[in-house]
Amino acid sequence: MSTKQKVLQYLEQHRGESVSGQELADGLAISRTSVWKAINTLKAEGYQINAATNKGYQLSVETDLLSEEAIVPLLSVALENKRIIAYKTIDSTNLEAKRIVNEDAAFEGVVVAEEQTKGRGRLGRVFFSPSESGLYMSLVLKPFADMDNATLITTAAAVAVCQAIEQLTDKKPQIKWVNDIFLDGRKICGILTEGIMDMESGTIGTIILGIGVNFRHPEADFPEEIQHIAGTLFEAKNTELTRNQLAAEIINHFYSLYGNLASRSYLDEYRKRCFILGQQVSFQERKETFQAQAVAIDDNGGLVVAMPNGEEKTITFGEISVKLTASQG
Repeated sequence: MSTKQKVLQYLEQHRGESVSGQELADGLAISRTSVWKAINTLKAEGYQINAATNKGYQLSVETDLLSEEAIVPLLSVALENKRIIAYKTIDSTNLEAKRIVNEDAAFEGVVVAEEQTKGRGRLGRVFFSPSESGLYMSLVLKPFADMDNATLITTAAAVAVCQAIEQLTDKKPQIKWVNDIFLDGRKICGILTEGIMDMESGTIGTIILGIGVNFRHPEADFPEEIQHIAGTLFEAKNTELTRNQLAAEIINHFYSLYGNLASRSYLDEYRKRCFILGQQVSFQERKETFQAQAVAIDDNGGLVVAMPNGEEKTITFGEISVKLTASQG
């Protein structure tokens, strides 16, 4: 860990408190000059650090930049041999995760970014990812040998996001099968799960789990084409909750579920939050559009629908459309 990272981690652990330069130097076993240089570097990177004579340095509670130093101390799960890598700007956290795995097949961890220039959604769509307003991260997972259903990972991630938001706020997000999180009738989070094939075994060797959360309203607003559907967890900047806190809680809840994925026990939590059950939905198969009623989530995370002729059908992939009502969200 670099001197800058050590100083940032110390300040994060004392966020909102004044810490003298001598305390930093003694606590980190570095020189006062090294402290001063690290503080100036952090300021240049956008961290709001207040300095006052005879009081020392204080990381402002308004500072909300994603970093490994802020996330790791908040984790309740053990991430042995796993890393958290933070970027200010990246094309896509999923793409970067794939590049890392291509160089180091054994890598496990989390890639987070302040901004994505080529954020990706399902079906090749663009995921709008401006700086300072969202949480964009990808978890690099090594699937269990007996786990052959990526839908389980996506549904577990959806539950983890909801649980994290519910734990940290008074908000009650809901799930649109299979991978979208809604709040007050608007989409605030998308999940993109991708597999990397192990060429030797012919099985999925790595899973990249991408999670994008619209944390606060972007300064320049959403693009016109998504303004009718996109929403945010918060409308404006707040000092009650940081994106680092939300990232840590999503990681905590996800790994808690992931360790017991095969039991499917978490699916009841998914069903409880899935607002499309009982609703009329439309979906496509072989380029043909069908209408049906969503009736259940099966034990593999598939959506069971009742067709107009009374036949039940299970949708395991793809996308469904549902007309939202004022009571949903």
